[in-house]
Amino acid sequence: MRIGKINRATNETRVDVEINLDGAGVAEIDTGVGFFNHMLNLFAAHGQFDLKIICAGDLDVDGHHSIEDIGIALGAALKAALGDKRGITRYGTFFLPMDETLALVSLDISGRPFLVYDGGSLAPMIGAFDTELVEEFLRAFAFNAGITLHVKILYGKNSHHKVEAIFKALGHALRAAVTVDEKIKGVPSTKGVL
Repeated sequence: MRIGKINRATNETRVDVEINLDGAGVAEIDTGVGFFNHMLNLFAAHGQFDLKIICAGDLDVDGHHSIEDIGIALGAALKAALGDKRGITRYGTFFLPMDETLALVSLDISGRPFLVYDGGSLAPMIGAFDTELVEEFLRAFAFNAGITLHVKILYGKNSHHKVEAIFKALGHALRAAVTVDEKIKGVPSTKGVL
């Protein structure tokens, strides 16, 4: 089983993350932000990852520190779960339709962290969730996981649908990239390292 566990404590947050890449989509999520809990549950279900995330953060300030630190911890847990990356397919791309919205997520478990994000226009808030934090979470996740991540909303109107489509597509794309292919011997790179 490929499992990563990270405990991160700062003066602003305490985050405990555990991810099992070979799970069944079972999630236990408590971030203190209802909409973000929902998004992480969707990510786990569509990626078929067992995921536990518990965060106690300074939500009296706002959600920024909690959501960014969850991205940092989840990225680090993913990196730990991947280990030496032997046999993984490495790349994943997924288009996800959600009603009037179409999202694209494409990623490379490259060891070269990068984020290209185009979420289009979003309402400032969805429930208690500040939509600017979608990009902050994705950046923290990508940079700490060591992945190149491209996210784009191709079109859509409803902000809830747009963000939900991103998290579902991220689950599917990552599921494809972490899949072990018996035909791949060693690390999937002509350089011999990722």
